[in-house]
Amino acid sequence: MPHSRFYVISGANLLSIQHLFTSLKAVYNSFWIIRGHISRNHYLLLALLGLLLPLTAWWLLSMSGLVEKVFMPSPLDVLKRSFIWFSDESLMADIWISTYRVFAGFLLSAILAIPLGVLIGTYQPMKAMFEPLMDLIRYMPAVAFIPLVMLWVGIEESSKIAIIFIGTFFQMVLMVAEDIRRVPNNQIEAAQTMGANSNEIVSLVIIQSAKPALLDTLRVTMGWAWTYLVVAELVAANSGLGYSILRAQRFMQTDKIFAGIILIGLIGLAIDQLLRLLHRKSFPWLYLS
Repeated sequence: MPHSRFYVISGANLLSIQHLFTSLKAVYNSFWIIRGHISRNHYLLLALLGLLLPLTAWWLLSMSGLVEKVFMPSPLDVLKRSFIWFSDESLMADIWISTYRVFAGFLLSAILAIPLGVLIGTYQPMKAMFEPLMDLIRYMPAVAFIPLVMLWVGIEESSKIAIIFIGTFFQMVLMVAEDIRRVPNNQIEAAQTMGANSNEIVSLVIIQSAKPALLDTLRVTMGWAWTYLVVAELVAANSGLGYSILRAQRFMQTDKIFAGIILIGLIGLAIDQLLRLLHRKSFPWLYLS
């Protein structure tokens, strides 16, 4: 009997193992479907895992002693420095002024780039006149314009805003133009058949159809605006996250450099998620499937 019981338990265990294997295989197959969908809980779990893995690797490397703290501070060192920065070194003022510079440069770019991009994407003469120029200037590094910006604009807040504007405007124009060109021709032809004039087609058909893509373009270029912040704060700044990072470099405060970089990333991520939410709320029909 004991011998028979052993085989009964083993068989049950074998069935459990087979069931577990089948379940894992089903989960694996459901994950690796081209443009497939996963549940929100799975998404959040994977997102958390994606954040924790590099954080754990960073902590292990800093604790291993293979790299000196001056080159690789631990996450705890960076957290402590962030608290000191907040309590004694005007962190909130630095965040405010940097956010102001980024938004001012970005909004100025959007106000000018969207109409120009719409014209370039709609009318061939505008494309022929402006697109090669935009293509030329967008390859010029924004940092190379710093001497000219200082000469033309000065060293006040306008110079920092100008650098962020230069870094985002030309890219934004071309991306907006491409969004406009992706509007299907059959929509334009249908409007023409119904007697719509050029202004009506542009405002009521082309722009309305391109709105979801245009908001995505603004979200992407907002990220670029934040990447130009440190460059912008090279111009005679005495405050801001980018300025603090550059100043920390001179004093070998690596923990503060890490803190500044992570803060910029967190602020940018928060803004990106807000724009994603705005996209979902503005165009819910795109998320029905």
